[in-house]
Amino acid sequence: MVHLDNVRSSVAQILPTEKAQQIAEVFGVLADTNRLRLLSALASQELCVCDLAALMKMTESAVCHQLKLLKAMRLVRYRREGRNVYYTLADSHIVNLYQSVEEHLQA
Repeated sequence: MVHLDNVRSSVAQILPTEKAQQIAEVFGVLADTNRLRLLSALASQELCVCDLAALMKMTESAVCHQLKLLKAMRLVRYRREGRNVYYTLADSHIVNLYQSVEEHLQA
C-alpha cells in the first residue's frame, strides 16, 4: 500500500534527475584515492605540479592527468607562473565535503 501523503510531501525534496547526475559525476571523480590525496594536499596551500608529484610519489604526467579531471569538475583552480603551474582548491566546499566524510568515518 502506497502512503500518498508521504509521497506527496517528499516530491519537493527529491533531487531532479539532472542535478543528481551532476552530483554523481563529482562523486565519481572523487572516488579515487590519488585524487582525494591531491585535494587533501591542496587544502592547506597552493602547490605546483612538481611539488605535488614529489609529495604523492607520482610522475608529473600522472599528477597532471588527475588534476585535469579535478579541474573539469571545477574542484581545483590553477595559475601559471613561468613554466610552473600552481593548483589550489576551487573553494572551501571541497574541503568541507571530504572533512565531513572523514568525520563520519570516525564516528
